[in-house]
Formats: sequence, C-alpha cells, structure tokens
Amino acid sequence: MKAMALAEYGPEAPFSQVDMPRPAPDAGQVIVRVQATSVNTIDTMIRGMGTDLGFSPATPAVLGMDFAGTVEEVGEGVTEFAVGDEVYGCAGGLADLQGALAEYMPADVRLIARKPKSLSMREAAAIPLVGITAYEGLQRAGVKKGQKVLVHGGSGGVGHIGVQLARAFGAEVYATDTGEKRLSVVRDLGAEPIDFKADTVEEYVAKHTDGAGFDAVLDTVGAGNLTNSFSAVALNGHVATTLALAELDLSPAHLKGASLHVAFMLIPMLHDTGRAEHGVILAELAGLADSGALKPVVDEARFELAEVGAAYDHLTGGKAIGKVVIDV
Repeated sequence: MKAMALAEYGPEAPFSQVDMPRPAPDAGQVIVRVQATSVNTIDTMIRGMGTDLGFSPATPAVLGMDFAGTVEEVGEGVTEFAVGDEVYGCAGGLADLQGALAEYMPADVRLIARKPKSLSMREAAAIPLVGITAYEGLQRAGVKKGQKVLVHGGSGGVGHIGVQLARAFGAEVYATDTGEKRLSVVRDLGAEPIDFKADTVEEYVAKHTDGAGFDAVLDTVGAGNLTNSFSAVALNGHVATTLALAELDLSPAHLKGASLHVAFMLIPMLHDTGRAEHGVILAELAGLADSGALKPVVDEARFELAEVGAAYDHLTGGKAIGKVVIDV
C-alpha cells in the first residue's frame, strides 16, 4: 500500500511516499480503507518536535490520527463492525500505532464508531480528535442548560466543535476570535462573537455577564491565555484547557475558587486505558451530527495524500479556518 512517511523529524521535515505491506488486523482490530484524514495541531507538533514529545512514532513514521473510511477486514473477536461499514475515529499516528496517512490502517474497535450518515467522509474525518477533546473538556467543566459558557478560539478546530456542543448541552455560548471572517464563522455556529483584539477581558466580561464572569470557559488556546480564562470565569467556575504546558501564577484561579481541567484525549491511545469511552463519545457525536446539532467546519483548501506537507504547512501558517482535511 502507499503511505506518506517521515524519515526524520523537524519543522521542515519532508514527507515521502513509501510502499508498505498492507497491515493485517490483530484481535480486536479492523483494517480501514482510509478515505480522508484531517490535520491536528498535535500532528504538526509531532512532525516538528519528534522524540522530544515522548510519544512520537519511530521513523519511518506514518502520522495522522483522525480518519474516515470503510472497514475492509475484521480481526478475531470483532462483532461490532463488519466489512463494508463506514467508520470514523482517532486511532493512530503516535507511539506504535500506525497513522492514517496511508491507504489502509489498523484501528482498535474501541476507538472508532460508525460514521455520521449525514456527513461526507471529509466532514467525518474532521471530527474525532477535536470532537472528543471538546466533549471531554465541556463534560469535566460540568456545562449544562442555562449556563453562560465562553470558548476561546471559536473558529478553530476544537473551538468550533466546542461552541456547537455547548449549545447542544443547553448553554448560552460566547466565543473569542478576531478578523471578520473568523468572527462570522463563530456567529454562524450560534455563539455571540467576541473580538479579543477589540475588547479586553474585563470589558467583555462586564458586557456579557454584568461582571459576574462565565460559568465555564473552554480554552483552546491555552498556555498564557489561561490567565485570561481565569479572569473571565465566575466565582467557583470551571476552566477546561487543551494546552496547559506552561508555568503560570494560579493565584487568580485560587482567589475565585475556580477549578482547572486539562483535556488530553490521547491518554487512552497512549496508555490503553479507557479506550471504549472514546467509541461511546464518537457514537454520540455522530448522533448529534445526524440530528443537525453538529457540523464540522472544513477549510476550503483541498489536499491529496501526496500533498500532506502542504496541508501541514497550511495549518501551521495560521490561515486555516476549521479543520484541514486530506483526501486519501
């Protein structure tokens, strides 16, 4: 089978086409004919940082975590899926798990679900990692009907899914971003857009919450922006972040009695613990998509498998809106 692989790591490391044996399924796995895969920030971090991350695959490395495709073969003990089923998931591209930048990939059945019927393969491939991340973050933050929720980075990968899920959970949703095109996306998703370059945290907290703060904040920017999240959250509120790799003064959170939750959805893949929960979440996300409550934003740029390097560069260049998807 054809695959795109990295012979070495680095920000400019090139992807090269290689021929690899088609994988055979282990017990509890299916072989998926990959039809689309999306690029996540963590994929670009693996490419750029390599072994410094601690969970990058050995070279030659086949990356790509998200996928949508068709089951071609089932392994021993698999009863939930059959040949011909259309599935999607986040099941490879790190550690010893082959990724989706290939014609075929093995996938643990606990990490996949049936593809939403209402979505194309490209749209379905845009959901898994960001969908599970947003879902886990909002669940840990206890988001529920009637709350005011703030999402940082509302037009981004995790952010645009987080906006829709928070609305599906019954919350009144606000989202930060900047630039008319991105703010328009936020508005179309059903959130009140906040231009973080036009308004300070204090200004938009006063405007939208009468100074009380938001019940929950989903911070998809993380690191230094967590300080803004602590400023925006209400007393005894919750902040969920996708990026806590920073040294921060937690005094503002302490003085508000705020709880901090870190959403790191790779843990089940890395440690083989709680994998079935991802399959459950993916099935629920598929249901929300088919009900009309969830639709991924797919960036307008199109890439084929041989153009994976350009797709990664498009995402890291900061111009993509929603998810960058590669046709396989």
